[in-house]
Amino acid sequence: MKTAVIGSGIGGLAIAARLAKRGYDVTLYEKNATPGGKVSQIRERGYRFDTGPSLFTLPNLVDEIADIKYFKLDNSCRYFYPDGTKFNFYQDPEKLKEETLKNSSEDYANIEKRLKESSQIYNLTSDLFIFNSFSKISNFLKPANRKIPLKLHKMGFHRSMHSANRALFKDSRIVQLFDRYATYNGSSPYRAPATLNMISHLEHNIGAFFPENGIYSIVDSLYKRGLELGVKYEFNTPVSSIIIDKKTNCAKGLVVKSQELFYDIVVSDCDVKYLSENMMPAKTRHPLGNRLKQLEPSSSALIFYWGVKTEHPQLDVHNILFSKNYKKEFDSLFYKMDMYKDPTIYIFISKKAVATDAPAGCENWFVMVNAPANIGQDWHSIIAKTRSEIIKKINHTLGEGTAFDIEKEIEFEHIASPITIEKNTLSSRGALYGSSSNSIMAAFLRHPNFLRKFKNLYFVGGSVHPGGGIPLCLAGAKIVEQEIAEREISLKNRKYAK
Repeated sequence: MKTAVIGSGIGGLAIAARLAKRGYDVTLYEKNATPGGKVSQIRERGYRFDTGPSLFTLPNLVDEIADIKYFKLDNSCRYFYPDGTKFNFYQDPEKLKEETLKNSSEDYANIEKRLKESSQIYNLTSDLFIFNSFSKISNFLKPANRKIPLKLHKMGFHRSMHSANRALFKDSRIVQLFDRYATYNGSSPYRAPATLNMISHLEHNIGAFFPENGIYSIVDSLYKRGLELGVKYEFNTPVSSIIIDKKTNCAKGLVVKSQELFYDIVVSDCDVKYLSENMMPAKTRHPLGNRLKQLEPSSSALIFYWGVKTEHPQLDVHNILFSKNYKKEFDSLFYKMDMYKDPTIYIFISKKAVATDAPAGCENWFVMVNAPANIGQDWHSIIAKTRSEIIKKINHTLGEGTAFDIEKEIEFEHIASPITIEKNTLSSRGALYGSSSNSIMAAFLRHPNFLRKFKNLYFVGGSVHPGGGIPLCLAGAKIVEQEIAEREISLKNRKYAK
């Protein structure tokens, strides 16, 4: 089968390798000069930065395709609170228990309860919500999934993440810690359903891992595995549109550089809203186009990549400097579509795990704050103002009363914003995860991995089911491989029946 893949994000690279392993003739088209999509890298003056997702969970999904060396982090994240509290979420239960007793007023039994509940929700729903298509009734009728309706009350659809966390935990700092998991798919904990508390299971029960050579090595391993399997990569080659036969409603190829190229299967790793508005054939409407326009976009990000000429032992690989008022921060992001004056700051320093990612005595800081999707805001002013607030907050948090100034330690800087994210990755409005999960029905309204109207056309990537982030994009590729394999079996059965 001749197969075209549009886009070399994690999902596109994974599906290309999976289908090539099955013997398919796969060509992948990428508008940029290098693979990775949002998972890219910057190299300058001896520093290396991973530019996008930095959390690595469910590593088995990479193991199924390619070889990559990784290790489990001792501490999944170090949290800094406005009251001066520091809290390490250790992977080891005994160390976490000791940390809870030392640096919070929370009963450790409540954290154990939450992690147990998140495990139960994941085990109950992951087959349907993560590893299979939502678009097939047959998946809902599987024996393993028939019991889900009987246990809906345990899944938290009826309340928000925040309300569930507030009901369980007595320490507001621990509530805020668990509320943060809503940001893993660009949503608000005050609106996203409590079902998403299952995310903590991936990070703390299964584990937070890190590749020995940094996050971009995941891209590199998938790309090289594709080469070994015969995938043909066409970089600097944007796709103009998909070719769809109007009589049969079958996707049959692509228009690339004004040339029609024909394929048996087309897989898109593009943002689906962008595809709907820019890549459909003339006079052919995307059947879910109106829905895509109406869905609330996920949050975006404002990221500063700093070459820092000193080392800071008070920071770990993953660090969070929390806002004093989390509710107002998310109200600003999703209602006012503006940055909050006191944003929560995420600092990722891969040098802590990969010694070669910065020169000796230096660190590579990935400094990110959540940002609203781009609707034409004055980003020049927003970036300048937010940067000032970030500097002030870092100085206050790390200085602990001393005359500390991180500004003086920054050798150089690169900036990513909703505008640059939209431009570089074609993500509509710069939204990192397509649509948000800020409603009970969000998971069901997410774009499926295939459309019944158009045969031979499939979808992977962060804007479609099951969602964004490295593990979910890899899971989406696995779903599409299963769907294409089932299609092939069905075609063979029809042929033999004749």
